[in-house]
Amino acid sequence: MAQTEINWDQQIPLPKLSPFHAKIAVALVALLCFINSYDGDFVFDDSEAIVNNKDLIPSTPLNNIWRNDFWGSKLSSNNSHKSYRPLTVLTFRLNYLMAGGLHPVGFHVLNIGLHSLISALMIDMFSVLIGGLAYDGNGNRLNHAPKASLLAGLLFAAHPVHTESVAGIVGRADLLCALFFQLSFLTYCKAFRGGRESEEKFSIHWIAVSLLLCAAAMLCKEQGITVLGVNAAFDVLLICNVNVYELSQRLFLRRKADDVSERVRTGLLIRLALLAMGGASLLYARWRIMGTGPPTFTEVDNPASFAENVFLRIVNYNYYYSLNAWVLLCPWWLCFDWSMGCVPLIKSAFDWRTAWLLLLWCFLIGLISQALCSQDSQRRRTLTLGLVLLVVPFLPACNIFFRVGFVIAERVLYLSSAGYCLLLAYALGHCCGRWSRHKGLLRASLLALLCVYVARCALRSHQWRSEQSLFTSALSVCPLNAKVHYNVGKNLADRGNTSAAIRYYREAVRLHPTYVHAMNNLGNILKERNELVEAEELLAKAVLIQPDFAAAWMNLGIVQNSLKKYKEAEQSYWNAIQFRKKYPDCYYNLGRLYADLNRHLDALNAWRNATVLKPDHSLAWNNMVILLDNTGNLAQAEAIGREALKLLPNDHTIMFSLANVLGKLQKYKESEGFFLQALRINPNAASCHGNLAVLYHRWGKLELAKKHYELSLKLDPEAPGTKDNYNMLRRKLDQLYRTTPP
Repeated sequence: MAQTEINWDQQIPLPKLSPFHAKIAVALVALLCFINSYDGDFVFDDSEAIVNNKDLIPSTPLNNIWRNDFWGSKLSSNNSHKSYRPLTVLTFRLNYLMAGGLHPVGFHVLNIGLHSLISALMIDMFSVLIGGLAYDGNGNRLNHAPKASLLAGLLFAAHPVHTESVAGIVGRADLLCALFFQLSFLTYCKAFRGGRESEEKFSIHWIAVSLLLCAAAMLCKEQGITVLGVNAAFDVLLICNVNVYELSQRLFLRRKADDVSERVRTGLLIRLALLAMGGASLLYARWRIMGTGPPTFTEVDNPASFAENVFLRIVNYNYYYSLNAWVLLCPWWLCFDWSMGCVPLIKSAFDWRTAWLLLLWCFLIGLISQALCSQDSQRRRTLTLGLVLLVVPFLPACNIFFRVGFVIAERVLYLSSAGYCLLLAYALGHCCGRWSRHKGLLRASLLALLCVYVARCALRSHQWRSEQSLFTSALSVCPLNAKVHYNVGKNLADRGNTSAAIRYYREAVRLHPTYVHAMNNLGNILKERNELVEAEELLAKAVLIQPDFAAAWMNLGIVQNSLKKYKEAEQSYWNAIQFRKKYPDCYYNLGRLYADLNRHLDALNAWRNATVLKPDHSLAWNNMVILLDNTGNLAQAEAIGREALKLLPNDHTIMFSLANVLGKLQKYKESEGFFLQALRINPNAASCHGNLAVLYHRWGKLELAKKHYELSLKLDPEAPGTKDNYNMLRRKLDQLYRTTPP
């Protein structure tokens, strides 16, 4: 077991802190970097994973989190992303319970706390990987590289690439995965607490616990299984002190094995077998849980994986790797989404961008040669373990084993960045050792680097506080990304700025002519602005490109209904229902079409279907009451209204409609009660005051009628009929005053 003293560690211009104080310092730096995101909103993927995820609601059975994916969809569904992360969803649910609802502050605070904890624990990992595993007489682990591990921990705590994982709440999956990843590794280290003899005498108990923690990491995010590869490399390189280069030469040249290869045949092989069996069991369980097979992704998600030419596919994958390396090296160029043209495909071997992947591989080959062939055993181990920690956690995202649904995702670099920080700390440490005469300059350089990291983290986490700032920040990074323009447009539309939203939606369609979601949203805005002809053209094009796009079919039906193309509108609605069986909003709009065509029974049936699929569909309930009222079916209208209020006891629109029905049935007292209850909920409803005044007028309570007529006219001076009714009431009151004796 390696216990080499690290000579260059003393040259690093950082104070030598105790393990406890070093962890506190690193945790505080991590806190400083991301503290300004604590009061941010739910942004980007948070809306699907948290806001719209019913698995967070206490009324949803807890067992659902074990049957559904990360986004709340059933794993058996063909539309599921197959992201099985029940432990992460469980923490979201606990946040919801503790906060009493969807309040983002608690979610953000826990993310920041987790990153601070992980950063502090990284010191323990780095101390083992750099300085080796050694214990004192009391069984406490020794840190032979206190300054190097502190430097690597500070770099990790402040690396800006972590912003997406920390400031974005869905990044909780990466944080929890990293936490259990660390615990699994540190627990594996505990299997060798017996000193140098523990290469043969190890604790199977601690290895079993390490495997359980690996399973927990995998239940937070699939990437967690890669800790087994890191544990295996740690065992081979550090516990058994195997020189991989020499061993491979002996195997290939069939030379006589020495005592190292003897160790490979005994204890190490047993441990590697345990890790392999544990990993195989976890993969098999994951495959069984996934059910219908891997998720399906489209070309816009990962265009390189759809390239027909295998050579160009490999070239583009390697270009993606070089971009990931650049994001680690220079984390200024950050974006929430890298798909849809953000990284144009390399279509020729003569594309100038191929120079970047050549540069990447030249650097990696040089680093690997140093890691394998160096005569310095400590350098050999540190560089190799740093490369392992950099590369192995990235393997699930590299497109080698299966297609992934993204081009670049900063969140998947959370664990890999630990390997990068280890290698960077090693390089900086050696620079300090060689240039010891310039300690002041080196100290200033390290401080400047950390300050730049902290400042970039603060700026980037501020951008993640709201969707407006997040989406807008991406325009300068990925101006060719249609999804960026789409999200900016959607955010503007949600805030009521439809004119600006139209510009961004048009740009999204220009950049990606088959972007059906942008066409659908643009068509909706044009529909609201009564630009119906262009809206119809866009929506018709969207369903032509994607025939199963149910929302676009429904919106097309609404536009066609407005254009009085009733037959086409009806067909569009039924097409939408064909592709989405449970579509209450579509049934509601179909009912409106039938009402316009005076097909009253069909309208009632459509609205009833809407309420069956969505019992709290207020508009469908209200329209049924109004239609039955207008057609003289007052008893049925009353029954429907009362049924609706059992499900929606605080819906003032249904109270208003039911009050009108009861007034016509001369149930004045009940009608008055519903009008007054509706006004308590919505006191500024001019129509409600006006209709209550009509009720009092009929009932003979003329002073109350006068009061509510006046309130109605004050709120809406142009209210139809109210002014005439008020004047009629005033004439009647004047007549009564004249005929009444003093």
